[in-house]
Amino acid sequence: MHDEKDVRVVLADDENHVRLLMKRIVLGLGYTVVGEAADGQKALELYEKEQPDLLLLDIKMPIMNGDEVLEEIMKQHPEACVIMMTSKSDSDSVKKCIKLGATNYILKSPLINEIRTRIKESYTKFIQKRKTS
Repeated sequence: MHDEKDVRVVLADDENHVRLLMKRIVLGLGYTVVGEAADGQKALELYEKEQPDLLLLDIKMPIMNGDEVLEEIMKQHPEACVIMMTSKSDSDSVKKCIKLGATNYILKSPLINEIRTRIKESYTKFIQKRKTS
């Protein structure tokens, strides 16, 4: 486990412009992007290869959906910090992901500052929870 200064992140979204935006936000937080995936299968492979501290994972993706990727990751790595990303607040999908073990979720449409705050708060809470357990 790393401290907050060298957080390793994998970004998984099928839309290139979303990955680009998220990368800017993540780098702006001082985190390091160690991989990017445009489909669920690649996201799962990258997670296994890189073992990142944080995975930003889109719910709707080709080959494997984000919830399927999340489920696989949580089987192998129940301690994983995964923040789901979605364009619509499809509460059923979001609830399912939270139930499967996602740390939090981000609506991709809000302002960059809201996204930045949500990522930072989620990861900080995650670390604090890990330290107390």
